[in-house]
Amino acid sequence: MPAPDADARRLLVALALIATFMVGEVVAAVLSGSLVLFADAGHMLTDVGALAASVWAARLAARPAGGIWTFGLHRAEILSAAVNGVTLVSVALLIAVEAVTRLVHPPAVDGAVVIGVALAGAVVNLGATAVLSGANRTSLNVQGAFLHLLTDLYAFLATAVAGLVIVWTGWRRADAVASILVAALMARAAWGLLRDSGRVLLEAVPEHVDIAEVRSHLRTVEHVVDVHDLHAWMVSSGLPVLSAHVVVENACFASGHAPRILDQLQACIAGHFDVEHTTFQLELASHSPHEHGTHP
Repeated sequence: MPAPDADARRLLVALALIATFMVGEVVAAVLSGSLVLFADAGHMLTDVGALAASVWAARLAARPAGGIWTFGLHRAEILSAAVNGVTLVSVALLIAVEAVTRLVHPPAVDGAVVIGVALAGAVVNLGATAVLSGANRTSLNVQGAFLHLLTDLYAFLATAVAGLVIVWTGWRRADAVASILVAALMARAAWGLLRDSGRVLLEAVPEHVDIAEVRSHLRTVEHVVDVHDLHAWMVSSGLPVLSAHVVVENACFASGHAPRILDQLQACIAGHFDVEHTTFQLELASHSPHEHGTHP
């Protein structure tokens, strides 16, 4: 798995490529009068923001845990992904509204410029995507940036097709139609980022963990009587956490068998569910009257 510092360097290279091309695309959009180029530039602006936030988040996540940050700052990458998702939705709405207006009143568009810029953008985008392909794709932070770039590639292809239609047929509404497609792609990418970051921020059970199956496995450990207050959540992508209160036979504490049970519980969760950060509270059955507000 690539180190966080290596990921940050790859993100910085991709950021430089995208930011440079975005400036050129804005100039081309002004000269050609193309909304779809503005749409692509707007999408690339979100990419620049996404990549910049990803670099920031990668730097924070690399800091060691300590002080009030007992888990470190790993969740910074989740905040970055959520902000990127909100930004994508906002830009997509703006582009969609302007595209509908241009469908009704299509302006003149230089199709040749649109084609040239779209093809150049695809090349730059492929380069940035190749740079990020070597980073840690299990990180939601990196995956979010990668999806931004991949969506851009699809958008450039749609832009090139719109330019070809304008050159061959003179149908100026092709520019607005392609813009709506770009907005739809942005909304789709935004939904994925908001869904995944929301699951982490709201501390939902990790997708690869079946909480009922976890409970069943824990109960199969010898001398375990019951399991309650079972929680599983994600601190950040790649960092699942689980905790539970485990009721064991009374004799286990007197016989000194409790530490062996703890080892078995941890091995069970790490081996079957790939969760290594676990906290188990071993309890006697007689302890239940002292606990309030417990749940399954």
